[in-house]
Amino acid sequence: MNLLALETATDCCSVALLTEAGVLEDHRLAPRQHAALILPMIEGLLARAGLARTALDVIAFGRGPGAFTGLRIAAGVAQGLALGLDRPVVAVSTLAAMAQASGHERVLAAFDARLGEVYFGGYMRGDDGLVTAVVADGLASPGAVALPPAGWRGRGVGPGWAAHGEALHARLGAHVEAVEPDVWPRAGALAQLAAAAHARGEAGSADQALPVYLRDRVTHGG
Repeated sequence: MNLLALETATDCCSVALLTEAGVLEDHRLAPRQHAALILPMIEGLLARAGLARTALDVIAFGRGPGAFTGLRIAAGVAQGLALGLDRPVVAVSTLAAMAQASGHERVLAAFDARLGEVYFGGYMRGDDGLVTAVVADGLASPGAVALPPAGWRGRGVGPGWAAHGEALHARLGAHVEAVEPDVWPRAGALAQLAAAAHARGEAGSADQALPVYLRDRVTHGG
């Protein structure tokens, strides 16, 4: 299977290609440059792999939550490719992709949602090496994020911990083992989760390639 994964919900523009040979990834911290970068990045990966677009079997994208503009870019490109190639689409949580990319067993993933809020989710890695949600993705003030189960401890990852670390620590207390704010969602990690979802029969049609905003209000530049 040849699976293309796109993740543009944060300041990072990330593209990955999963094939039988492994995963190729182009990951760049490039705020507000996603629209200009994403198509050349896709073509670059296909060229490196020696594949034409028509060789793609599945298109995956980070569905969010995240920046409004970034979410539209990944969803729009995924939808366009899937329509043009008549291929299925898999949508993956951006917070799950960040937790998967962290490499840790238990993760409290957060990034800044502006307006004094964070996007937040809790994840645990299974025996298959893939993360699943323990705390559902949500949007809240740092002092009101949903708590993990009693006794559950994980590592805080993502830029939300740099922006709201003190308030998140105050809320989560003993649930936090350590913090790594420099972890970002990566398309390579997203591709792993998407491949498993596709194997479970969770792919949809191109018109189902819709982002998850979690917020009705749209911030400037978001």
